[in-house]
Amino acid sequence: MAVDRTVLTGARLVLPGGVVEGGRLAVRGPRIAAITSGGTEPGDLDLTGHTVVPGFVDLHVHGGGGASYASGIAEEALLAARAHLEHGTTTTMASTVTGEIDDVARQAAVLSELVEDGILAGIHFEGPFISPGRCGAHRPDLLREPDPALVRKLVDAARGHAKMVTLAPELPGGLDSVRMLADLGVIAAVGHTDSDYPTTLEAVEAGATVATHLFNAMPGIAHRAPGPVVALLEDERVTVELINDGVHLHPSVLDLAYRTAGADRVALITDAMGAAGMGDGLYPLGPLQVQVKDGVAMLPDGSSIAGSTLTQDRAFQRCLTVNGLSLNQAVESLCATPARLLGLADTIGTLEAGKHADLVVLDSGGYDLIAVMHQGRWITGGDAFPTVTSA
Repeated sequence: MAVDRTVLTGARLVLPGGVVEGGRLAVRGPRIAAITSGGTEPGDLDLTGHTVVPGFVDLHVHGGGGASYASGIAEEALLAARAHLEHGTTTTMASTVTGEIDDVARQAAVLSELVEDGILAGIHFEGPFISPGRCGAHRPDLLREPDPALVRKLVDAARGHAKMVTLAPELPGGLDSVRMLADLGVIAAVGHTDSDYPTTLEAVEAGATVATHLFNAMPGIAHRAPGPVVALLEDERVTVELINDGVHLHPSVLDLAYRTAGADRVALITDAMGAAGMGDGLYPLGPLQVQVKDGVAMLPDGSSIAGSTLTQDRAFQRCLTVNGLSLNQAVESLCATPARLLGLADTIGTLEAGKHADLVVLDSGGYDLIAVMHQGRWITGGDAFPTVTSA
């Protein structure tokens, strides 16, 4: 249902300057028209007892709703994007997985059309330019060294919509590819790597600005060999991805990253595969099959976690109820930080007049998702709120 003008009143609004209780937010067409501290008029929607935050932004997601972005099928990509949209992710990247270079290039061509249609925010290539020793749920026989010509082939296949490439900088060609990506305006992300501390610092100096799912698929911290984790955490130029699903990271590790980097350098991601929003069973992840049991995605032989079944509303909820973050810290990491990284901070990532009316409505108790609005259109739950009948 298209919305010409909607006014939400009575909610707790999480704004860049802090939290406003009983706020009033007016939407006109696809944008936020005004935000005030209170007051009601007949026809307003009463959101008393709810919390409104910006729509979530996911930099790293492979699929959902039973569908995969790596399928190369537009209908599957649409299904995956819709599944996450219903869980509050109003801006989403499409992440590929390791495959034959020509196959990944064909997938990028399909996904590029969806970027041009406004469904996706861009394309993230995860693999094949990663370490064989840290490949996780990527087929080892399909891995390639990050030769700049091969990396450029995938970037070009995305027709200007490649936003990020994950690679292992210690591999031959790795640092040259980081420099090339930086020159092209594509985010170079360090991940699935066996890089040591000095090489990781070289990668950052060369232009790498993101740590792909920090801690996962890279060496841990050792007291005489700090490795990539310390190098990426300590440099203010680097945004670190974290997966807050209770499986990939212990809560204390996530807390450590927040204390070291701060919410403005943390981007919470799902790294979700096709099982997100679905039940247990077998699901494809690129050319591999993944077994999901009790909501945990693993390779069938149990050798590696294989993405997640996480959605961003659950990640937000865990930030508040498990990690004890503030509402503003959670919004920073799920909305504002990734929006800035993508160069979209002028239109999304915060609740401000003039920005897209991308909103997530949560209850104020357990922070369960109640409704989602995308560019002024209710995606789910919009009919749940009573209308104010008198001022």
